[in-house]
Amino acid sequence: MKVLIVFALALAYASGSALRSLDGPDGRITQGKDARADQFPYQAGLSLKIGSSSAWCGGSLIGREWILTAAHCTDGVDSVEVYLGSTVRSSPKVKHHVTKKDIIIHADWNSRTLRNDISLIRIPRVDYSSAIRNVELPRRESRYASYDGDEVIASGWGRTSDSASAVAAHLQYANLRVISNAECKRTYSSTIRDSNICVSTPAGVSTCNGDSGGPLVLASDKVQVGLTSFGSSAGCEKEYPAVFTRVTSYLDWIKDHTGI
Repeated sequence: MKVLIVFALALAYASGSALRSLDGPDGRITQGKDARADQFPYQAGLSLKIGSSSAWCGGSLIGREWILTAAHCTDGVDSVEVYLGSTVRSSPKVKHHVTKKDIIIHADWNSRTLRNDISLIRIPRVDYSSAIRNVELPRRESRYASYDGDEVIASGWGRTSDSASAVAAHLQYANLRVISNAECKRTYSSTIRDSNICVSTPAGVSTCNGDSGGPLVLASDKVQVGLTSFGSSAGCEKEYPAVFTRVTSYLDWIKDHTGI
């Protein structure tokens, strides 16, 4: 059994290009494809301010006033610039500045074990368009679905290779396949819980640093079933499973805080 150190997939940067992990763990999209304009209208980019430093994460628009992302992205931040309607990262159609009072982190989030790696950001109400639209969440009757073997799509501006020193300028996506949690545990042991969902990463196609919090949707109907959480410290192109927070485990939590 392999037991690897896991790293949350936020990408942090101080002035210049020095890289560090936001909270210890690491993640990105490597060997992905360029997204077309408006292909992922639910994709959000998050520029996070932590004191004098900044970090980059992804998220998803789940309603006109709500972004879904990872707790390890928002834990300890002072403010967030939310980018919507972007394909080129620096050119969003809409950008909102929110403070930490607009962030809801799961009450049982554990930064050491990465358990309950989920949070919400409330933003000013946005109008929908071809470039900006909410992603669908799973129906409650799907809460026990495993999705094992299903084709899924991850998207984000994370690093495109292990050698890259910065996040991508152009939105990337990757077609991946869900594996069972039992198979995922062969790599990550007890770190994997029922509230995680994992994908295989053949040929080094994977999420990476900067993709954290971003959406994992079913290829068939674009319903969001995961959000990027962590991967192996060995690197994003090493073909170890990528791990996501399983959205069906948190449908009640999301509804309690957003009404969605």
